[in-house]
Amino acid sequence: MIDTFLPRHAIVTASDSGIGAATAIALAHAGIEVGITWHSDEEGAQRTADAVRAAGSRAVVAHFDATYLRAVPATIDALADELGGVDVFVNNAGGGGGIPFLDLSLDDWRQTVALNLDGAFAGMQAAARRMVAAGHGGRIIAITSVHEHQPRVGSAHYVAAKHGLGGLVKTMAQELGAHGITVNAVAPGEIATPLNDMESEDAARTHRPGIPIQRPGTPEEIGAVVAFLASPAAGYVTGASWPVDGGMLTMGPQAGSHLESDAWRQG
Repeated sequence: MIDTFLPRHAIVTASDSGIGAATAIALAHAGIEVGITWHSDEEGAQRTADAVRAAGSRAVVAHFDATYLRAVPATIDALADELGGVDVFVNNAGGGGGIPFLDLSLDDWRQTVALNLDGAFAGMQAAARRMVAAGHGGRIIAITSVHEHQPRVGSAHYVAAKHGLGGLVKTMAQELGAHGITVNAVAPGEIATPLNDMESEDAARTHRPGIPIQRPGTPEEIGAVVAFLASPAAGYVTGASWPVDGGMLTMGPQAGSHLESDAWRQG
């Protein structure tokens, strides 16, 4: 059966700034109403909501803590109720600092896995259940990282969680395809966001010799790929991970053979 999916309502977690905000705005420009969530930056979420409304779409805003696992489904359900449904769910909430493996405490491990994997599972399951019940199909997109595919020194907890999230996406795609729901990952490389102490406009003036495109990406470049995966045009794309990294992942052997010091071992 050919996919006749037409998205009207989306939820984007952690859409108060950076990739999440750019994604919410891209979806709004596609005519989709957007549920916006924030954890610590309510003002940022309201700025995103203003931009969504300026694009001609409706916005609703809610506080969301991906690590408060038992409350995650209720938050997603409440947003979906207010929007009138959820056709697109973008799991963007995530993050993690650099800690060497030998120094990594169990608490640090559990917090990072809870944020990047447990919370993603709870949110995506809640959204999927709504989509299945509605019977109109859907799109689920997880923002992972290039570290879904390749490791990074000092980030064992983050890398493990993102690898796990990539596997979860693939299994969900297998199980949910019969319901007309596609599930994909978008794996950003270095992106000019406040998390990286940059704004979008910094990307064009920041030189990265180890990246084929020679610069960081912008949040808008991630949002554009998510908007495609959320669209009717992406109906035959599922179980895939889309690196949006300027070619970073292609540089493994090349970068390894050209390193001139052991500084990389310090993270």
